[in-house]
Amino acid sequence: MKMYILVKDDIPLGFAMVAVAHASLAGYLRFQDTPEVKEWLTGPFYKAVCKANAKEFANAKLVDDHVILTESALDNQEVAIVFRPRHEWPKMFKFLRLYREAPDLPGTI
Repeated sequence: MKMYILVKDDIPLGFAMVAVAHASLAGYLRFQDTPEVKEWLTGPFYKAVCKANAKEFANAKLVDDHVILTESALDNQEVAIVFRPRHEWPKMFKFLRLYREAPDLPGTI
């Protein structure tokens, strides 16, 4: 079982971090009474946090059982989307980029 959280790729890092925290809680609260969340909580409860461009984000909104997060400091712009945990995911999720910062390279500051 895995919960996916997608963050728009043009959101500044600080807002993205807050969006992921809010998304995790919002996803749990929205779907806490579903059999999938009850199973997911027995562990391990995996989450994948991915960056999504505008097209990927729009396509993801077509997948059932999600919560969209907005940011008031960004004029209520949609910043993230969280999905109910599940075993099987639509094919598009395999192609999303994990959200990670580039590693420090030797010789850079």
